[in-house]
Amino acid sequence: MHQNFLRGYNESLVLAVARAIPAFERGHVAKATGLTPQAVSKVLARLLDDGVVAPAGVRRPATGRAAGVYELVPDSRHAIGAHVSRRTLRLALTDLAGTVLDAAVVPLPADFTPDQLIEALSGQVKKLRGGYDRLTGVGIGMIGPLDHAAGTVRDAHRLRHWHDVPLAALAHRALGLPVHVDKDVTAGVTAEAWRRGPAFRDAALIMVESGVGAGLWLGGSAHRGAHTNAGEFGHTVIQIDGPPCVCGRHGCLEAMHDQAVRAGDVDLAARVLGVGVVNLLQTLDLGHVVLAGTDLLQHGEVYREAVTRAVRTQVPRADWLTVDVSLSALGENAIAAGAAMQILDARYGVPDMAV
Repeated sequence: MHQNFLRGYNESLVLAVARAIPAFERGHVAKATGLTPQAVSKVLARLLDDGVVAPAGVRRPATGRAAGVYELVPDSRHAIGAHVSRRTLRLALTDLAGTVLDAAVVPLPADFTPDQLIEALSGQVKKLRGGYDRLTGVGIGMIGPLDHAAGTVRDAHRLRHWHDVPLAALAHRALGLPVHVDKDVTAGVTAEAWRRGPAFRDAALIMVESGVGAGLWLGGSAHRGAHTNAGEFGHTVIQIDGPPCVCGRHGCLEAMHDQAVRAGDVDLAARVLGVGVVNLLQTLDLGHVVLAGTDLLQHGEVYREAVTRAVRTQVPRADWLTVDVSLSALGENAIAAGAAMQILDARYGVPDMAV
């Protein structure tokens, strides 16, 4: 078992290099991963046989021996990701490089049941997979709270029918494919990490879409917490005597934000979010904050400017504690694409050594 883990881990390291560098040599891989040249050669041989890496010619330096060049074969594997919101089901099909090849969105019934979700998911996966016969599986980014390790939705906020629902098992039975279930925000931050590379080590994806949440990427990997329920950012209190929240507390960030939205004051809603982001930065010392979610993206620049202003004026020593604030480049597909990348990551990403 240990040997199999190391074999998979080494393959994942090499593929991480392949995603980051368009054309690479054995020497590039050895330097980036710390693997011996012999180990790199063995891993490349397996990946070539698997079809996920292909020869890309020979590089002939001015001096020394010529070196073989390799490249990732993005179309060698595909995955489908699903983003379940309180209003819609959005799907994205990606390749091994994380590129979105196709996407679809359908409405969900109000206060939908597990059976209604599985029916919609099955129909859309069947349509989207089309002629893609190297489908690795289906990832689902779902509303929390949920138990990622068990694939169980514990009590999705604002959804009455989702108490201890084994979503991963239900979807696997319906689809006949491997299924990975995670919080929507964790899926979203995974997408950003795959696309941005190693410099994206300590970051948060802040999502505003029928609620407020944060996907955390700490030390170069997704952070889920002791019970795999990290990211309930919207349910941190910012006003003790504030309005009631769906979580049962008062004055939560989400409740304060939504109150401003209902009043038609988007500027205030964005400033409220900025306060929450600064609280998060003071706690975790992040280098990147990515803003996402369909509700936020309708006023993307308003939110980006408000959060940037809050970071620059409310973080002590902002000249030293610098933070990059940006909108997700994947737009409305960020969560669905991230869920697909999580499926690929389970086989072709770098596993957590603590597992």
